Amino acid sequence: MSEEMLWIITDDTKGASEPQRGYREVSQERGVQVSVSALEQKMSRFLRSVGRLFHQAEQQAAYASGMQLDEIELSVEISGEGEIKLMGSGGKAGGSGAITLRFKRLENGSLT
Repeated sequence: MSEEMLWIITDDTKGASEPQRGYREVSQERGVQVSVSALEQKMSRFLRSVGRLFHQAEQQAAYASGMQLDEIELSVEISGEGEIKLMGSGGKAGGSGAITLRFKRLENGSLT
């Protein structure tokens, strides 16, 4: 059984004026295939790290001001190498195809 692969398009600017071209043709020209299982592992690692940051931020907010962290929204990007990157502001982003992850507090009070 072959491993599942996902196409990552790496450059949005080349061929943008050619709307008649199909996704498959564009992806083969400007994209790379990344292993789905490798992406799963990297996303899990990324979310564990971000979870630790959420926990620390929540503790600090409660300690410093008695406030409760209720929602967090992150933009992430998957690079052509399959790396999961947190998108910041004010800098030069690698691309415009960000994925938005929104975490809201559960009924029991913890963030997910």
